[in-house]
Amino acid sequence: MDSELMLQIFQQYFRSPDFNGLPLVGETLDDVKTESKKLVHDGLVQVVGDEDYLNPHIRPWQSRRSLKSQMKSIDMLKPKKPSVVLYPTPKALKSYKGKKRYPGMPYRQEMARGKGTLELAYFRFDVLQQYRDDPRFDFHYGDFGASMGIGDEAYDDGSTPEGDKTHSLHMGFAYDTSNLDPENPDSPIVRLVASWYGDLADLSATHQQRWKTYEVSGENLQPHPAWFMGQMGQFPDALGPFEKMFYELDNINQLWANTFGLRLFKTAERPNDFGWILRASQHEWDTFVHESDKLLSDNIDHKALNAAKVPRKGDDGKEAGTLFRLEAFFKQTNMDEDKIKEIMKPLRDIRLARQKPAHELRKNLTDKTFVHKQIALIGEVNKSLHLIRLWLTIHPVNKDWKPYFNDEKSYKM
Repeated sequence: MDSELMLQIFQQYFRSPDFNGLPLVGETLDDVKTESKKLVHDGLVQVVGDEDYLNPHIRPWQSRRSLKSQMKSIDMLKPKKPSVVLYPTPKALKSYKGKKRYPGMPYRQEMARGKGTLELAYFRFDVLQQYRDDPRFDFHYGDFGASMGIGDEAYDDGSTPEGDKTHSLHMGFAYDTSNLDPENPDSPIVRLVASWYGDLADLSATHQQRWKTYEVSGENLQPHPAWFMGQMGQFPDALGPFEKMFYELDNINQLWANTFGLRLFKTAERPNDFGWILRASQHEWDTFVHESDKLLSDNIDHKALNAAKVPRKGDDGKEAGTLFRLEAFFKQTNMDEDKIKEIMKPLRDIRLARQKPAHELRKNLTDKTFVHKQIALIGEVNKSLHLIRLWLTIHPVNKDWKPYFNDEKSYKM
């Protein structure tokens, strides 16, 4: 522990902003190699090379290689060959008092004790609520994760506390599968947030402490596979359910414009805060339904229906709403009646659900089934939009149209 090399490793680790290791290059002297291997053998140093991770200058996780394999990497060092990087192990760091150096920063303290940059911590899903609802933060929902950071205007505003002027954070969604039964559609779905220790360590002390209060642990916590693929440098293998929705809105707009000269939906852009409900509550559900209806029935352009020569008034002579006119379009194009019902039902269900909270007082009750209801509803909406898209491709002007993405597979959650 008192060797000169060990001292250099400690100094590099603690003086670098991201707990980097000490590189050994191909020209490293034999006595340094010998001392390095001894420290590895004693469990005080970990070797990270390009066989461990594409960037060995960060320690992603505790070594998954044997001590023999790590020592061999040191032996294999040659001029003009990739270097290896030495890190102190948790055993070597055990006596280090991280709290003295990083007061109030629990995740930076964990890094100081040897956590890997790409080791995951898990949190309750509602940890995101402050960032979604606070206008000072730029919050963006994805299907597999989210991101947040203090906005430029708030950062420059003298009234913003320094503790809120924190780094941006990209996080993934995760699930506690302890009680999840794939054969039982009603088994509990516990959605979580996952984030790398290295990213959490860059938050301000204020926000590190906030995240710590939401942290959960367990043996069956798993990051969403699509988010994890993206973090490991791979492309996700399918669209998520909300991506699918806006993908279909865009497809329909292209096909409707090809056929009638105008886009059916006024926008196919996803709002930053449109995504999974953060709490299984009546209020969260009502807000989601309201936003969904705005993106569907309220988003249909009457001018596009006019271009398709759909009557503006119903048989009673009154002005018809968008959903009534969309159904009339399918009827006048001779779509099968059962198919029309299949398309229209999810859109009408959302419209009806939106009208309920507008006309009655409702308690903000927690109901775990809201999580299931949201997954099912967005699935039904996507099926409806997909059927509209398929119907429009039948028109002769669209015979050569192809979607820009292979959407045969998509995630339902």
